[in-house]
Amino acid sequence: MPASPYPTVVLDLGQVVIGWDPYLALADRMSRSEWEAFSAAIDFPAVNRDMDAGLTHAAAQARVARDHPAHADTFTRYCTNFAASLSGPVPGTAAVVEELHAAGVRLLGLTNWSAETFHHAEPVAPAIGLLDGVVVSGQEGVIKPDPAIFRVLLERYGLDPASTVFVDDSPANVATAAALGLHARVFTTAATLRADLRALGLPLAPAA
Repeated sequence: MPASPYPTVVLDLGQVVIGWDPYLALADRMSRSEWEAFSAAIDFPAVNRDMDAGLTHAAAQARVARDHPAHADTFTRYCTNFAASLSGPVPGTAAVVEELHAAGVRLLGLTNWSAETFHHAEPVAPAIGLLDGVVVSGQEGVIKPDPAIFRVLLERYGLDPASTVFVDDSPANVATAAALGLHARVFTTAATLRADLRALGLPLAPAA
């Protein structure tokens, strides 16, 4: 196979390399429908987004306790039991990462993730350990799809956008990457990822 014009592949982590379902952190005390009601009551997506952007867990817990005192203990439990929300490797992605790594393709990560919980990721999805580096939003104080975090990635690792592939399950994040000149793809399944990367000339075997 001829050399690929894309020597670097950047992967989002959540729902691309590692599964995340926040309900699982509270599954020992509530049903899925109760989780959904709790999430809506405190606007969990907004709180989680702020933690991904650098809000500490202590500050987030204080905010929920102030604004939604009836749900404070439940949210604290989510924070302390976060590791249970990680559901395991996304099926098939680890094999793609391992093949690219073995072929000498440079692999990086760009993830929206709280700085306080990122250490839980690699033990659950060991393929993350094959990445040369990961830009973590909670450590940078900015989240995707803000172009600023993509610029951190490009500058820190000396990347040429035109020769870099970016993969994310969020179309908004992919759109920002494309606007900055990266060759961006929306992740749906590992099989589709494999086909997409093979089509770009990356050294991957065809799907079985």
